Amino acid sequence: MSTPVKEEPNAAERFESAYNESMYGFHDESDPAYLTDIGLTPEVLGEISDEKDDPDWMRQYRLDCLKVFNEMTYPSWAPSIAGLDLQSIVAYVRPKARQEASWKDLPEDIQKTFDRLGIPEAERTSLAGVGAQYDSEVVYHNVKKEVADQGVVYTDFESALKGEYAGIVREHFMKLVPVNDHKFAALHGAVWSGGSFVYVPEGVHVDIPLQSYFRFNAPGAGQFEHTMIILEKDSYLHFIEGCSAPKYNVSNLHAGCVELYVGDGARLRYSTIENWSKNMYNLNTKRAIVGAGGTIEWVTGSFGSHTSSLYPTSILKGEGAHCEYTGITFAGAGQDLDTGMRVVHAAPRTTSNINAKSISKAGGACTYRSSVDVTRDGHGSTSSADCSSLILDSESRSDTIPTIRTLVDDVTIGHEAKVGRISSEAVFYLMSRGLSEEDARALIVTGFAEPIAKELPLEYAVEMNNLISLEMKGA
Repeated sequence: MSTPVKEEPNAAERFESAYNESMYGFHDESDPAYLTDIGLTPEVLGEISDEKDDPDWMRQYRLDCLKVFNEMTYPSWAPSIAGLDLQSIVAYVRPKARQEASWKDLPEDIQKTFDRLGIPEAERTSLAGVGAQYDSEVVYHNVKKEVADQGVVYTDFESALKGEYAGIVREHFMKLVPVNDHKFAALHGAVWSGGSFVYVPEGVHVDIPLQSYFRFNAPGAGQFEHTMIILEKDSYLHFIEGCSAPKYNVSNLHAGCVELYVGDGARLRYSTIENWSKNMYNLNTKRAIVGAGGTIEWVTGSFGSHTSSLYPTSILKGEGAHCEYTGITFAGAGQDLDTGMRVVHAAPRTTSNINAKSISKAGGACTYRSSVDVTRDGHGSTSSADCSSLILDSESRSDTIPTIRTLVDDVTIGHEAKVGRISSEAVFYLMSRGLSEEDARALIVTGFAEPIAKELPLEYAVEMNNLISLEMKGA
């Protein structure tokens, strides 16, 4: 096995202070949500380590993260998290099932949950492997033999932490998202549980997608899964993540972490449809580092959660590296979804394209934040951002906040933003063709989202259109 990408993304460090201000805004320190800490102690972390049989270095790492968490102030994220009572969040919920490689071996209620979500059927028809997490643990994991025979490793994160890939995991764990990145990164490092590990050897192309699905069923709890994907030189993978949760009358927290290592000439497509319930605070962190001639493609749909702060980051560290981002956000009543994209051009002739769309309805708020940074090594780089917003009524809002910083002159960077409303003439035309007003509006919104849908596998495009239809109907 060849050695995975080792480099740390220190090329971007000079931008961190200004970036945190531009991406997150400012908060009121008197807000009680910023003055209370989650009820964590070293003893609680010891219980989690005992439950998971952590190696000694991870036990100590959790304790170190707890110390950083307690010392750091809360990040000044733009959306208010005043409704999130961290003191009452349960950090670890063990499902009543051990991990299985067959759906029929899971408890009946968990089987029914994933059946309703369509995960077993998708595995049979269009996936090379599936991992399914229920609350804090992975309960199902399987990968097709022909994929494993290529040398591809796809397993739950705990198994990777203690198996033959333990050295690789330790070498890369929270190197792209260091513990002091922000307070919720420190919290993640202390209480992480579950998640996926993927390793694709040099030159291997995985032609059928892999998928992880996260189901969050416990009220008043947090989910802190960790995903690590390592692609060696000239390899290819499409990885899909899905998530959902029932709605409760108490707040839930999602603070997962995704670390993507893309080697020279490799290409990774990372697709996700986030359909959290409307009581969820989604404070997730996703980051990729890309080698020379490599490509990272993000395809993202954000529909659920009460509040989101989600800004995937691509660090283009090798010459000619490329980033492609395609995302859509839909905010309905009571939702404040603050999303965006950050790209660091840290090598010559790197390129990035950002295509972001947002839809606001019934008083929902969408905020798009972009940050394009070019370091002193980013000569000849090119970046283009196109942000389009559709506001469906007078109570909703949409904001676009771009930030561009460059330390060299020979670059080409463009940003375009458009905000519009549904044309009454278009609605009238469709109604004259026999559609109801509700269906006419839904059709227009679906057409607005079509460039995103076409980037998704068919079943996920159908899911996204169904979610848009439900949001349009207020369901």
